[in-house]
Amino acid sequence: MNAPSKPLVRDACPLNVPDTDSLRFLPEGPIPLQKEGWLSWVGIQHGGESRHGSINLLDLATQQNQSFDLPGRPGFAFACSSKDDSGLPTRFVAGVERALGIFDIRDGSWAPFCEGVDASVSNTIINDGVAHEGNLIFGTKDLAFAEKKAGLYLYRQSDQQLICLRDDQICSNGKMIRTDSAGNLKLVDIDSPTRLIVQYDLDIEAGTLGPAEVLVDLTDDPGVPDGAILTPDGDGIIVSIFLPEVSEFGQTRLYDLATGELRCVWRTPGSPQNTCPALVPQGGKVQLVITTAVENMSEADRAQCPSAGQLFLAETDFKDASKIDVANFYE
Repeated sequence: MNAPSKPLVRDACPLNVPDTDSLRFLPEGPIPLQKEGWLSWVGIQHGGESRHGSINLLDLATQQNQSFDLPGRPGFAFACSSKDDSGLPTRFVAGVERALGIFDIRDGSWAPFCEGVDASVSNTIINDGVAHEGNLIFGTKDLAFAEKKAGLYLYRQSDQQLICLRDDQICSNGKMIRTDSAGNLKLVDIDSPTRLIVQYDLDIEAGTLGPAEVLVDLTDDPGVPDGAILTPDGDGIIVSIFLPEVSEFGQTRLYDLATGELRCVWRTPGSPQNTCPALVPQGGKVQLVITTAVENMSEADRAQCPSAGQLFLAETDFKDASKIDVANFYE
């Protein structure tokens, strides 16, 4: 049997974004926008004691970031179809605290359309999600990061129903939708404390999941898998690793979907807590954006990790920018 080849290692470069301590606390959820070179991302909360966060719009070319405060802590935000004269979105569908709603960046208005998420338990809020053909699949997280009580949900657009798919997760992350060679819809999912990347058969019409199939097993890894995306060809998973200790660099990794083999590591010097990746077309290239965080870091830790909380940019070998999934939630 041939030994697995060594993964390619690349260093990502920190951007000048975010430029405040509040926005560096917990950046996540970068999403490429239809306007080339632009992306959105969420500040989940603006500090350890904060109870609100933000939606942010970033121009990679100029590194200019616009931040819009939300009435609570967001887990995800996806651009709606409405745009301003420059081609940027004006409205976002978002999961904030325990509600789904529409946030308008023009006037700061928040209009919930689905409330009472995780109503049967306490101390959870909405976390990561994915949009698929007008539907939302998202999870919640136990704020104590301890109990198996967080939900995994489908918000089905056809009948505006909220369907609980699982109720035993701890910190639901890394949501991806793919179709296999037989045409079956699959949900790729991460419950971070399990350190497993799994896949389910997903039936949106029936509102059901099949049994979990393990794609990548990281149970012996010191880091925790956080946000993740599929590669443009659908053959790989790019996952950010949240390393809960001081380290010279953090890692975002590319694993082969079929074999689980590690193919590439993007390192983030001076920032060990990688949270989420995004592939963003810019200038004829497909570049990787990585969000990182300072959550739970002491002042001493931060002194050793000078780039913690920054967004990073890295080169990739992906060529076809047209295959990058731009996640718009059309009203």
